[in-house]
Amino acid sequence: MDFSKNRDEMMEKKTWAVVGVTAKRDRFGYKIWKILQKHGYEVYGVNPNYDEIEGEKIYHNLKELPKMVDVIDIVVSPKHGTKTLDEAKELDIEYIFFQPGSYDNELVKKADELGFKYLINDCVYAILKQKERIDS
Repeated sequence: MDFSKNRDEMMEKKTWAVVGVTAKRDRFGYKIWKILQKHGYEVYGVNPNYDEIEGEKIYHNLKELPKMVDVIDIVVSPKHGTKTLDEAKELDIEYIFFQPGSYDNELVKKADELGFKYLINDCVYAILKQKERIDS
């Protein structure tokens, strides 16, 4: 798996879903959703526990999204990731960005078996914060 290539490809994609978005501003589920928006990405929040956050509709699962997304950013624990991978495969979504703490060996193995292009050991929030420092 060429993680560097996957990372570059993902960051070029402009339509994302954040699975595990939250209204808690100190959590990465919120910070990632917001920084993607700030950088011009079209981002959909997915969390069955919310209907909206800050006036934006939150979807209960990937199947509810109003359009196809290019990348799924997973911010939930590995025990919830299996269902997300199954939904993503059913919807023909190609890219999965696993945030730190959102995956284990079993989930990574499943991502391999399902043929996803994925990324581990990285953080989209950190990538975009670094870009902000470079661009300023």
